[in-house]
Amino acid sequence: MAARLHHFLLLAALLLLIGRGAPSSAGAAGNGKVPVELYYESLCPSSAQFVTDRLAEALEDGLLEAADVTLVPYGNAKVGKDGTITCEHGPEECLLNTVEACAIDAWPDVNVHFGFINCVEGLVMNEIQGEWESCFHKLGLEPKAVTECYKSEHGHKLSLKYGKQTGALVPPLNGVPHVVVDGKPREDGEFVSYVCKAYKGRPPKICHEPDRHYPTVVEAGNGVSYNPADFKLEDGVEVPRTDDN
Repeated sequence: MAARLHHFLLLAALLLLIGRGAPSSAGAAGNGKVPVELYYESLCPSSAQFVTDRLAEALEDGLLEAADVTLVPYGNAKVGKDGTITCEHGPEECLLNTVEACAIDAWPDVNVHFGFINCVEGLVMNEIQGEWESCFHKLGLEPKAVTECYKSEHGHKLSLKYGKQTGALVPPLNGVPHVVVDGKPREDGEFVSYVCKAYKGRPPKICHEPDRHYPTVVEAGNGVSYNPADFKLEDGVEVPRTDDN
């Protein structure tokens, strides 16, 4: 009897260890949420539109109930041999990339730093990004931490860190905005659907009420994903829609 009990306890301990050592890919942070990374640059019109439109709407609709969102403000910038960063849209973009990196560092809560970044990118959309400091007042945020950061070597180091993170992407970055869901690059217009597919918890409202902003993703038999809204039926066969359909 004692031998059986000892054998049972050993088996139970082994199963517990196996269970702990084999987490699912979704929720790599350990909270069950799906990791989502947005690689972008501050003065890119497509990036600004994605932040202020699609991502802002998704967060408002409860995306954070299912996802851990990470913003990476760097994009297509390059680092010279002396450590100097050159940005695709010039020095002003380097400044705002660093400002937004400092906001993420100063306010780790995504609701707070995204609110600030969303405000700045809204100014970019209106071509008045030079007024970015007004976002502190609009949101009631203390500017000191961000101001000291972007003017210091710390801000530069944050940008270099995001540069390394961007440079490590597989496959490499080929444009912005670039969205990675659960470790895989996804079309920015469909990222919410991929989050909902990967999330194993109770689906939040955003997954129950998809609309034109969150197209449904279907896996075809050949392993290719597509959005059925882009197709129509002709004689029982799906064919791509055109502007005239």
